[in-house]
Amino acid sequence: MTFSENHKTVSFDDELLILVNENDQEIGYKNKVECHQGRGILHRAFSIFIFNEKGEILMQKRSSEKKLWPLFWSNSCCSHPRKGEHIEKSTLRRLEEELGIRTDLKFFFKFQYQAQYLEVGSENELCAVFIGKSNSPVVANKNEIEEWHYMPVTELDQKIADDPTQFTPWFKMEWQRMRTEFWPGIQNYLK
Repeated sequence: MTFSENHKTVSFDDELLILVNENDQEIGYKNKVECHQGRGILHRAFSIFIFNEKGEILMQKRSSEKKLWPLFWSNSCCSHPRKGEHIEKSTLRRLEEELGIRTDLKFFFKFQYQAQYLEVGSENELCAVFIGKSNSPVVANKNEIEEWHYMPVTELDQKIADDPTQFTPWFKMEWQRMRTEFWPGIQNYLK
């Protein structure tokens, strides 16, 4: 497992996130801390799923330093576009910052969810889900990621069935939709 030597900080409490309504129209900006307090304020986000040539999915365990869902397993990369940043640009930026990967991404779907983590805070996001392919070496950012590995899809399905509590809530929602609604399109994209 390779980690970046410089442990660059890529996420900041004062970065301005994009507030949206249910139609994904921008309605303002608030810093990351404010967006995640209490039940959260609806803001734009994204999730990325990276697959290798074997069709395995790159999974990450979130850093112990994360305020929300530390040490939970989740998809390859997830974050937020910042004020003035187009979502496609932010996905490529964050993928490189967290995993050292550069690859094209394909948008698959968007959904809204709210999830509370203990008394610490919440995610309240309109989240765009992207898929990518890469066989590049992973160079993980230790500030964001505790562990990572590629996993066969059927093994992941079994792990979720056996113990869903080890995964982030957004990942479970996204994965369920990917497997039930979008899997033929994803398989076609991965060919």
